[in-house]
Amino acid sequence: MKKNKISKNWINKQNRDIFVRQSKIEGYRSRAVYKLIEINKKFKLLKNGISLVDLGAAPGSWSQYISRNFKNIKLLSIDMKEMEKIDNIYQIIVDFTAKESQKKIKDYFESKIDIVLSDMAQNTTGNKNLDVFSTTELCREAMFFAKDILKKNGGFVCKIFMGSTFEEIMKESKMIFKHVKIFKPFSSKKDSKETYLVCKYLR
Repeated sequence: MKKNKISKNWINKQNRDIFVRQSKIEGYRSRAVYKLIEINKKFKLLKNGISLVDLGAAPGSWSQYISRNFKNIKLLSIDMKEMEKIDNIYQIIVDFTAKESQKKIKDYFESKIDIVLSDMAQNTTGNKNLDVFSTTELCREAMFFAKDILKKNGGFVCKIFMGSTFEEIMKESKMIFKHVKIFKPFSSKKDSKETYLVCKYLR
């Protein structure tokens, strides 16, 4: 009975969510697309002709948006889950944190790339400190990978959770990138601890 009540509440929230409704109207796979749209509007990272990787891509709304709106791109989508095919996108189903997976990504591009996007997050456990720590570790892994694969003027966008590890990840990011900003999109749920680390220009 309790489970049914929780499910019903979740459905009601989804139905009231303007970004959920908008994503259905526009044919995007999730409301997360509007976070990327806001990030790009503010920081101007995406453009025609770039090469980029989308980490934690499933169900694919970020890759969808890029495929629809930018020409002559080379985009590789990474996730442990398979997702429906998207035009002009190549997908690899792997655990990004494995070194052999990161080698596959580098081999696919064969040279330095323009952008690394990461919307990765661990499944929540209910333990806020653990959730913050585990998602920070994913962000750190993505950031050090970005350091290896990005061009000098490249950009990096990564989801992080506000919490005990926030200052540490900020310090590390400033050692790698010249420009580091924190941005919480309007489309990010108010009760969510998520925010986004937006970095440009390798040191």
